[in-house]
Amino acid sequence: MKHAIIMTGGKQYRVAEGDVIFVEKLDVEAGEAVKFDKVLAVIDGDSTVFGAPVIDGATVSANVVKNGKGKKVRVYKMKPKKGYRRTQGHRQPYTKVQIETINA
Repeated sequence: MKHAIIMTGGKQYRVAEGDVIFVEKLDVEAGEAVKFDKVLAVIDGDSTVFGAPVIDGATVSANVVKNGKGKKVRVYKMKPKKGYRRTQGHRQPYTKVQIETINA
């Protein structure tokens, strides 16, 4: 099975063809195609190719399944004996992507 390590949104992901991953939000609508050109490594059976830092000409193509927001995270700050309490919520946006092909 062919695997690749790609970088997007400041994070690295190990992907194979057919995988569905959640990445940091991309400016692409659902149903459109996206290409990841920052391929750090390609693993194909016994052969492995590493880039320095990326592999020239290697791409991973994918389809955007949907854009959405993650679960709410509560941020609570408090200073004891001072009457200071703050609550804040945050929902991290994401893009759900299905990997189509690995070109290396």
